[in-house]
Amino acid sequence: QVQLVESGGGLVQPGGSLRLSCQGSGFTFSNYVMRWYRQAPGKERELVATITSTPSRTSYADSAQGRFTISRDNAKNTVYLQMNNLKPEDTAVYYCNAVIYKNIWGQGTQVTVTS
Repeated sequence: QVQLVESGGGLVQPGGSLRLSCQGSGFTFSNYVMRWYRQAPGKERELVATITSTPSRTSYADSAQGRFTISRDNAKNTVYLQMNNLKPEDTAVYYCNAVIYKNIWGQGTQVTVTS
């Protein structure tokens, strides 16, 4: 069974940091491009960051560039999203994604940035 499970969300003050994790199972994790998306209330889901398979190349949305870092540990079947200097507008549910035979989504993890 192909599955993605996110963790690491929470409540943080502006300027703070969080690291999200997403562990995959049921597929050969190292072969696939992994992505982080987010969806804020009342808004469409948007792509935040992408990391390719070996060699790992990364790309970011303009809103994440310079503040977020996507990385992966293929030995642990895990992709990470390190988020620094968080802003209230980063508040959203964050999802990891892989396209295996179709779009596979995790259950999401809530990130709330507020003072």
